[in-house]
Amino acid sequence: MQIEFNAKQREAQGTGASRRLRTAGRVPGILYGGTVAPQPIEIDHNEIFQHLRKEAFYSSVLTINVDGKKELCLLRDVQRHPFRQLILHVDFQRIDATHAIHQKVPLHFVNADIAPGVKLSGGMVQHVMTEIDVRCLPKDLPSFIEVDLQNLSGGHSLHVSEIALPAGVEAALHKGEDPVVATIVVRGGGAAVEEEVAAVAAPAVPEKKTPEKKSEKTDKR
Repeated sequence: MQIEFNAKQREAQGTGASRRLRTAGRVPGILYGGTVAPQPIEIDHNEIFQHLRKEAFYSSVLTINVDGKKELCLLRDVQRHPFRQLILHVDFQRIDATHAIHQKVPLHFVNADIAPGVKLSGGMVQHVMTEIDVRCLPKDLPSFIEVDLQNLSGGHSLHVSEIALPAGVEAALHKGEDPVVATIVVRGGGAAVEEEVAAVAAPAVPEKKTPEKKSEKTDKR
């Protein structure tokens, strides 16, 4: 998916200058990476706001047009107003079309309703992961990855190694890792599975040691 947006070179910098830009309906930002110095930019608020409403904008290779010069980039950070629908700042990273990139890509789950664990066992699908970190060339970066649950049975889990990744795309994992992506928990008799899912989804909390209580008995002499 090709997504292009416009930006301008930002001359004035600092808190006051950024405040004036926002008042004028512009969003300050930065374009960094590559062999050139970071470039301060400004973007029309309405344009970037509409782009940020689309899931693909967060996981696609973007084309930024800065005063007529087009470059490939990835969205790296967005600062938002705590309670108003305002974008305060955006960060973009330049990329090279010939070098592999790392990017988080959302997962789209399909066929959960016909999975044996749901249809036959009345189980409930739990999404342990909603996005995955991948490594690929910019041209191969997908806007999302589809996860097919049609063969998942109750009490069983689907791991990253079982996902069908697009050509040229690989999961960016540490050696030996194969995390759970989704599982189907069946109520009634599925307690052990629920405990296993909880252990995968949440980091282990070290057990607190309870201090030994002193004996209430006193030595009477």
